[in-house]
Amino acid sequence: MTKPFFALTPLMAALLLAAAGPVGASSHREAPFITTSPKVDASDFYMFRSYEAGRSDYVTLIANYQPLQDAYGGPNYFAMDPNALYEIHVDNNGDAKEDLTFQFRFTNTLANAGAGVTLPIGGKNVAIPLVQAGQVANVRDASLNLAERFSLTVVRGDRRTGTASMATNASGGATQFDKPVDNIGVKTIPDYAGYAAKHIHTVNIPGCAMPAKVFVGQRQDPFAVNLGTIFDLVNAPVNVITNPALINAAPNTIGDKNVTALALEVHKSCLTNGDDVIGGWTSASLRQARLLNPMPPSGHQASEKPGGAWVQVSRLGMPLVNEVVIGLKDKDKFNASVPGGDGQFIDYVTNPTLPALLEIALALPNIAPTNFPRNDLVTTFLTGITGVNKPKNVVGAEMLRLNTAIPAVPFAQQNRLGIVGNILAGGSDNAGYPNGRRPKDDVVDISLVAVMGGLCVANGTTNALGFGTDCTPAKVPLGATAFSLHDAVDQAVVPLLSGFPYLNTPLPGSK
Repeated sequence: MTKPFFALTPLMAALLLAAAGPVGASSHREAPFITTSPKVDASDFYMFRSYEAGRSDYVTLIANYQPLQDAYGGPNYFAMDPNALYEIHVDNNGDAKEDLTFQFRFTNTLANAGAGVTLPIGGKNVAIPLVQAGQVANVRDASLNLAERFSLTVVRGDRRTGTASMATNASGGATQFDKPVDNIGVKTIPDYAGYAAKHIHTVNIPGCAMPAKVFVGQRQDPFAVNLGTIFDLVNAPVNVITNPALINAAPNTIGDKNVTALALEVHKSCLTNGDDVIGGWTSASLRQARLLNPMPPSGHQASEKPGGAWVQVSRLGMPLVNEVVIGLKDKDKFNASVPGGDGQFIDYVTNPTLPALLEIALALPNIAPTNFPRNDLVTTFLTGITGVNKPKNVVGAEMLRLNTAIPAVPFAQQNRLGIVGNILAGGSDNAGYPNGRRPKDDVVDISLVAVMGGLCVANGTTNALGFGTDCTPAKVPLGATAFSLHDAVDQAVVPLLSGFPYLNTPLPGSK
């Protein structure tokens, strides 16, 4: 095996990892404004062929919000924002515009018609201060003081002017769906896995002949990263983070955090339109205006009154893009943008700055790839890979792209490095990142390979995958050794479920 990076210093390793490493999970607290609105902060987006037994004709889409949740975060925990609009978008003809949008809206109401659960105290009925008054086991449990519900609207065409219809519960036709309360602890909810499973809803999607599934609720954060070490200029031995045998040498520093997942499982025939490749991304929007009441009345979340048009404040498709590709001055701008306008950000992809910053910081010329424009990154992040997940007709834009014709691979056989793993091992798992994204895919390590030119070099001289022709060592000097880089945390060992909603039961507030 080629000996990796003889001259790699800790600072060099830090910058290399920063070039593809996340902030929190693959995308939270990634832009200045979003740090002020954590309830609409998207952390991760997944889109993959379902690998649960008997469900391989379905596609699972998962959008995670509200990252870095401490399980003990009471007494209010992490209800979703009823004044926000959460969306998952699908482009099924390659034109960088949404053709199908799944919109989630939330309502959080107190029990007893808004009065809340009360207890008789000294002859008076007094509202309790907690979201629960006793043990919880069932949907709409009488012990719950706060009822969390959501609606699912399906929009065909433009997300604001297209044709909108409500998804309905396959059992009874209701348009409101119950969300489980967060995992308060084992005394309040002794069997959280069983309780949460009762909130997996089978739904009818307008215009789709096959029933879908939907689940919204707290999950254990499925992302793995050596977070503190990365922030501290990769405070780890270089011989560890460049040794592929030590991919699990450090603990997952966000392994004790939860997130809130918006999960859908939709038959692939309901997502495609003459092309097996679909694109997907998630966004969140807030009303343009907000009035704060200096003397709010009694009632849940009565302190503000929003109004005006929807304004998008969060956007996430491919992981890591806004963190480490988009310049700081444009991070809020990117979060407010749509894929069809990504031409304004093209220089960040074709001429990325972080490799150049690496050379300046280390005074080591000729370290970064110089195959400008970086068509290998354009292919990976903007158009899809030829023969894998590139649409028949494509407008370059940043989003996850999934070829729904590529069969799902059972969890045990999935290569944590996805297509990169295929290149290294000569395998047949093309169902992983950057062809969509599965929870097991180690996007930090895969992105390290991409940003340092590894995919370009592996493409060879044939350009069969569309990564550009000039992938020689003179232009991509560290391309081959990029395959050795990792963050010392193994994504593949994160606990996950074998079926929908795939993400693990959230950690409890007490054990």
